[in-house]
Amino acid sequence: MMNEYELKQQICEIGKRIYNRNMVAANDGNISVKLNDNEFLCTPTGVSKGFMTPEYICKVDAQGNVIQANKGFKPSSEIKMHMRVYQKRPDVGAVVHAHPTFATAFAIAGIPLTQPIMPEAVIALGCVPIAEYGTPSTMEIPDNVEKYLPYYDAVLLESHGALTWSTDLLAAYHKMESVEFYAELLYKSKMLGGPKEFDKATVEKLYEIRRKFGMPGKHPADLCQNKGGTNCHNCGGSSCSGSVNADPKSVSPEVVAEITKQVLAQLGMK
Repeated sequence: MMNEYELKQQICEIGKRIYNRNMVAANDGNISVKLNDNEFLCTPTGVSKGFMTPEYICKVDAQGNVIQANKGFKPSSEIKMHMRVYQKRPDVGAVVHAHPTFATAFAIAGIPLTQPIMPEAVIALGCVPIAEYGTPSTMEIPDNVEKYLPYYDAVLLESHGALTWSTDLLAAYHKMESVEFYAELLYKSKMLGGPKEFDKATVEKLYEIRRKFGMPGKHPADLCQNKGGTNCHNCGGSSCSGSVNADPKSVSPEVVAEITKQVLAQLGMK
């Protein structure tokens, strides 16, 4: 388990990654990590995420009040959004907010990422709805995000960007990567005439694989908020059943890779 200084280092490393991958520009974006029920590390406002060092990182309480911050640094005003995630999702250990270009383009266009086009996205990411627009730094964004928190592990923020959360910082960052990769593939496939979506039977097979492996987090396959709506993969079928919470330590990247391999074999795509 990482100590506090190591977590600060990891936040800086993830900050460099999102900056170098063009997921943020200038001083955009913010990152947080849960230490315990009342202590959280977070990135400061007005600082490029690509150039942070551990002394930049602030510590706040569950209300976003400063516990510790070095001179010249203060928490991002969007920490409210992070705190709402931790409040409503006790299984979450880290939150990442960024402006990845393809995903943000979908957010600006008002198009959720819900088309089932690849096994990895259906199994590991799930649907990505759009939380209604809110004024930055106000309570509007956390209020608009809240209703999606029990059901999803990522949302697009209308005309703003993307927000992802998971059991730890690396997993939350990987969710952000997955959201952007999914959005890019969906965009490019639309340029080629439109993606070929999985049918309901295929989606149900993918959902069943997810349930079988007990993957952590929430997923529309387990509990659907929008039955018959627009924020779920082919929603309205038998896939909208009970919620599953697994031990986050039980699912490693190797397991996810093996799941994908098995799914492709079962679907005759390998």
